Amino acid sequence: MYSNFNFNNKRKSRFVKKFISFSPFLLLVAIIAIFILSSKNGWFGSKINDLNGSITGNTYECQFYSNGGQKFMTVEGQKIDIKSNTTSEPAVVNGSIEQVESISSVISIIIDGHSVESCGTTVLFIEKGLKPNVEFTLTDIHSNSDGIEDNVIIANVVNKYRNLFGKSRVVVIQSQLGNPICAFSGNNIYYEVCSDLPKTTKLMVDGKALYIHRANFQIIDKELLGG
Repeated sequence: MYSNFNFNNKRKSRFVKKFISFSPFLLLVAIIAIFILSSKNGWFGSKINDLNGSITGNTYECQFYSNGGQKFMTVEGQKIDIKSNTTSEPAVVNGSIEQVESISSVISIIIDGHSVESCGTTVLFIEKGLKPNVEFTLTDIHSNSDGIEDNVIIANVVNKYRNLFGKSRVVVIQSQLGNPICAFSGNNIYYEVCSDLPKTTKLMVDGKALYIHRANFQIIDKELLGG
């Protein structure tokens, strides 16, 4: 019985030593896993959003705006995809003329199996659950400036609504002519330029995705608004 007891103790001792040798590695893996799984923001949040289907697989509201910032169409769908189109043009390559492909300004928006071809129009793809703090109107804009081309108009309009922004950063989205369209606020805002889509930027606002196609935007610290 003594020898058997001694043998079991040796086995337990070896197991403890192996566990101790692996524990720092397991602890590091656990910390990384918890950080990734709990992170809804920044780069990790964006990549998790991509794994969940990027635009495809998530429910989005697609809002279409004129160059002046007037919304003229809204479409919602669960299976949304944006695809760039390519165009081929002759170009001189190494002294000879060849057909060179480039990304076209026309994008194809697939909404639950149906398509919309869009060119030159401002489009916002807003993930379900993400709501703007303010949707600006022409009345709001002209009440603070006589000319829509005035750069101060942005600060004037945003400051008018600064008390509504309860979080640390504000994203102000403008039309291609510079008129404010809407604003979102969040504690953590991350953005990346979509390399495979023309004139499209992806933002993560507190874990929710926002795609901006052909629009101007600013990400402003709330402290700068005087709120």
